[in-house]
Amino acid sequence: RYFLVGSNPAETKYRVLKIDRTEPKDLVIIDDKHVYTQQEVRELLGRLDLGNRTKIGQKGSSGLSRAVSAFGIVGFVRFLEGYYIVLITKRRKMADIGGHAIYKIEDTNMIYIPNDSVRVTHPDEARYLRIFQNVDLSSNFYFSYSYDLSHSLQYNLTILRMPLETLKTETTQTRQESFDIFEDEGLSTQGGSGVFGICSKPYEKYVWNGKLLEAVRNTVHRDWLLYIIHGFCGQSKLLIYGRPIYVTLIARRSSKFAGTRFLKRGSNSEGDVANEVETEQILYDASVMSFSAGSYSSYVQVRGSVPLYWSQDISTMMPKPPITLDQADPFAHVAALHFDQMLQRFGSPIIILNLVKEREKRKHERILSEELVAAVTYLNQFLPPEHAIIYIPWDMAKYTKSKLCNVLDRLNVIAESVVKKTGFFVNRPDSYCSILRPDEKWNELGGCVVSTGRLQTGVLRTNCVDCLDRTNTAQFMVGKCALAYQLYSLGLIDKPNLQFDTDAVRLFEELYEDHGDTLSLQYGGSQLVHRVKTYRKIAPWTQHSKDIMQTLSRYYSNAFSDADRQDSINLFLGVFKPSEGKPHLWELPTDFYLHHKNTLSLSQTRQSYTYWWSTGVLKHLPLPFDEVTSAENRRKLTVKKFHKYEEEIDIHNEFFRPYELSSFDETFCLAMTNSTRDFMPKNVGIDPSPFTVRKPDETGKSVLGNKNNREETVLQRKTAASAPPPPSEEAVSSSSEDDSGTDKEDEGAVSQRSTPVKVTDTGDNTKITENVVQSTKDVYGVNLSDIPSEDDLAIYARFVELGQSQHKQDKGSQQFSSKHNLDGVINLIPISSFSQDNIYEVQPPRADRKSIEIFHAHIQAGRGNMQPLGKDDFLMYREYIRNRYM
Repeated sequence: RYFLVGSNPAETKYRVLKIDRTEPKDLVIIDDKHVYTQQEVRELLGRLDLGNRTKIGQKGSSGLSRAVSAFGIVGFVRFLEGYYIVLITKRRKMADIGGHAIYKIEDTNMIYIPNDSVRVTHPDEARYLRIFQNVDLSSNFYFSYSYDLSHSLQYNLTILRMPLETLKTETTQTRQESFDIFEDEGLSTQGGSGVFGICSKPYEKYVWNGKLLEAVRNTVHRDWLLYIIHGFCGQSKLLIYGRPIYVTLIARRSSKFAGTRFLKRGSNSEGDVANEVETEQILYDASVMSFSAGSYSSYVQVRGSVPLYWSQDISTMMPKPPITLDQADPFAHVAALHFDQMLQRFGSPIIILNLVKEREKRKHERILSEELVAAVTYLNQFLPPEHAIIYIPWDMAKYTKSKLCNVLDRLNVIAESVVKKTGFFVNRPDSYCSILRPDEKWNELGGCVVSTGRLQTGVLRTNCVDCLDRTNTAQFMVGKCALAYQLYSLGLIDKPNLQFDTDAVRLFEELYEDHGDTLSLQYGGSQLVHRVKTYRKIAPWTQHSKDIMQTLSRYYSNAFSDADRQDSINLFLGVFKPSEGKPHLWELPTDFYLHHKNTLSLSQTRQSYTYWWSTGVLKHLPLPFDEVTSAENRRKLTVKKFHKYEEEIDIHNEFFRPYELSSFDETFCLAMTNSTRDFMPKNVGIDPSPFTVRKPDETGKSVLGNKNNREETVLQRKTAASAPPPPSEEAVSSSSEDDSGTDKEDEGAVSQRSTPVKVTDTGDNTKITENVVQSTKDVYGVNLSDIPSEDDLAIYARFVELGQSQHKQDKGSQQFSSKHNLDGVINLIPISSFSQDNIYEVQPPRADRKSIEIFHAHIQAGRGNMQPLGKDDFLMYREYIRNRYM
């Protein structure tokens, strides 16, 4: 047998999974769903070790040996023989959202479960295994233990704000999970001390290991299930005068109708489109970590192929194969299914930004535009006018070639109108400063305003033919516009506008280019050909040769390697399941029938041609149906009540890990990309604001470089998409005596980018690294060691006198005790009389009666007068004993 031992980060609670290896083709997993303490696990593994030795009392050959140490289970897969288990053996921290870590998979391990004695061999097993492993799990697959990556931040925080009465009715009574003699007594007597925890079902469309976990989903505890997404995740720190603002970009690639560029075009019969990616930009103030107390904002947009039946024949070996419409769809059936999905997830309005060419000598891309216009016009007939689908056609290629028009200025106008219609999500009400000084654009903002903040209603859906280069630039411009509104809503800038060539926009542009490169590699086989700088027409002349190389790389990938990649994706996602007596994957002439289910079986229910949306969707618009409180949505939630002393809900210990030895140099938040360190000019002493426009050559990167000195080379920061990753966390195996322990995190190399160092070649061909350190004079424009001049001291003395005379109050008006002589005390009056005119909304602490009693009891205890213990004290002590030792 295999035994899987899983623990929480503090290594105080454990679960054990038993996998039977005697079945040649079936998967037999036993989960006792019991939570073990560290001592219990050691005893259990010790008994198993003793019972499985060949001879009793023999110490040489251990009966239990560690096979592998891992960070999670990706899933279980079977081809023609027995099952394999796929484990994550290396991970790297990529982002942090409210104390919840997001990791990138760096390496995996596949272990064959059945024993060699019962193994039934098959000649084609090795080939299927090779195809399956062609999906590189170490490239852009992400997971989180405590944050649901398949949903948006708006959804995750909306379900946390569900009414308490709703949660109480939904609380699950699962006695089998952990038996506790204090459980009922504690919950009933403590009353309101219980904390509700919510676990939502993941959004299946963006989960990539759903089929791999299907075999065990209903048999094991949900803590074992780790859902992974595919796409992109990047995070950078924007420092605003020392205040840390984290800018995060998460892209979720759809697992439905997934594939490569020319082999997956348009839509399948269920409304899932090719190259569909949901991009979410999250902005939050990192000085307050909690979801309930912190300031969080997000904006979501989508890209995806034109939702029609269309394809391109690559057998002609042309760089641009002709576009053909495969099926006539006069009632826009697949477009209706696609937009119905979007209405459920995002609400209204749905805005389509179509960037394909309108004017062509030979009709090519325009075929798609004409068909899409007809589909949208047909569907809008039946929607209420206020919730109609908005269609914006804009020939980006034509405007790029024109010398009279600035492409990005025109895109900025479109972006402003889009963000005004959809709004964005923010989890706190408008700050007092924006009420005092309202902005015209702010009052025109759409979305839904609620008591707790704002909700994004509707979404922008951008497409060109490939949804790569043009789409990424358009999404960047919309994201830049939304970023300005997000910063304004958190009270960080005075107007919702951001200029190019500022540190903030450069940081955001680099994130978006990494995002575009990564998504382009996944779908098209090469990095972006046209970037933001190309459309701004400030790209260096060397960029043209790089563009040509990327075009050739994309063509080569599409012609020679895409078919193999498509087979791997089909096998990994469970679209194709190998079985005896049926053709093998490599024998199929096409995978059309695998992705279009209506070709294999006719649907019993036919969708209405006029009422093309799902039941209940229209009633709640503009709000998305997935986020409203309804019986259907409540069934997707699992609610459990915790004691307030549970480790599972202690975010502080989970994030700061006080039980681990850590150093500042290895901390993720210090190693991540930083606007001050990486983008701000090093010699600036006047204005360190990240919203100040710099000259194009005045970046932190250009100042570091020295063109004249050829011997010195500066290693610039590279992104996770284009640079080899730093050494990541790796599970290190240990002796069989320490089986219960899990491996500590090595957060030393969790940064997305490496540290800038100067590398010098010496005579012995050795490299010496030096940190680039700027003097105080260079950074601040003043040398702090200088003694102030006499004139400055005189001005300062005059300023002090002015302050004293200003703030001195009449002695008679002061309510001081006559016992104390406080004539010299200066009372400083606060500048602002508004308590809320602060992002933190700090209120002076007031000691309540209970706190005063506790303090007095503490004083008495110091004098030796002990207070008798009450019922609450006994309960608290029991909780402590149960959590610590049981």
